[in-house]
Amino acid sequence: MGAIDFGRLRESGRTLVLQPFRMLADLVYPPACSACGALTAGHRGLCAKCWSGVRFIERPYCEVLGLPFSHDLGAGILCAEAIANPPPFDRLRSAAIHDEAVRDLVHGLKYRDRVDLAPMMAGWMLRAADGTVEICDAIIPVPLHRSRLLSRKFNQAAELARHIASLSGKPLLPATLLRVKRTEQQVGLGARAREDNVRGAFALARGRENDVFGKRVVLVDDVYTTGATVAAATRALRKAGAADISVLTFARVLSEPI
Repeated sequence: MGAIDFGRLRESGRTLVLQPFRMLADLVYPPACSACGALTAGHRGLCAKCWSGVRFIERPYCEVLGLPFSHDLGAGILCAEAIANPPPFDRLRSAAIHDEAVRDLVHGLKYRDRVDLAPMMAGWMLRAADGTVEICDAIIPVPLHRSRLLSRKFNQAAELARHIASLSGKPLLPATLLRVKRTEQQVGLGARAREDNVRGAFALARGRENDVFGKRVVLVDDVYTTGATVAAATRALRKAGAADISVLTFARVLSEPI
């Protein structure tokens, strides 16, 4: 007679006890698409229509800016933008193009307090990270100014970073980088105006220099548009001695592959 697996028995018992409550919860709150709200078979997922509209960013892409190429140009190829205007960070990776269902997920998290979306979105980001999270020393979210944090109640970048850290087992440093300047909303601003808006907006918290000095860090944000915000945050981290900085976002604005 084999040994009794008490751990498995406890887990089976817990499942039997919780199953009626889960069924009741499904009746009260039926599983729905996280993007459009259509009924689905399970929670925290997308319906077939929304899923088919998601454009994941996969290779081939620029090794620095993560811009997807329409065809494979070979290993290590850089896009023209990365060559002409090298970013202050070492590399950028994003999970998906910012359109259709992806835009709905971003808006749900950011403007409708849908923090329940963060675990799913973080999982997509971790898969898109291209090994940068695996080798990093710490994960740092792009911070909000304290006044905006009070009005918004939470920082969407910090929520994504928290779940990425939990999934990967990497240290999360939510208080290391500060937004010391209250900036205007970036939405609707052109590229130059965005740069001016966030210039000097970030600084390291006093006494936290050792958090980043000589370290590999992953800087997390929800959307990459022109890169002005993460570039300004990167400069603050670089000034504090960060050795390698990867930017990881859930979505990026892009019209078509190059």
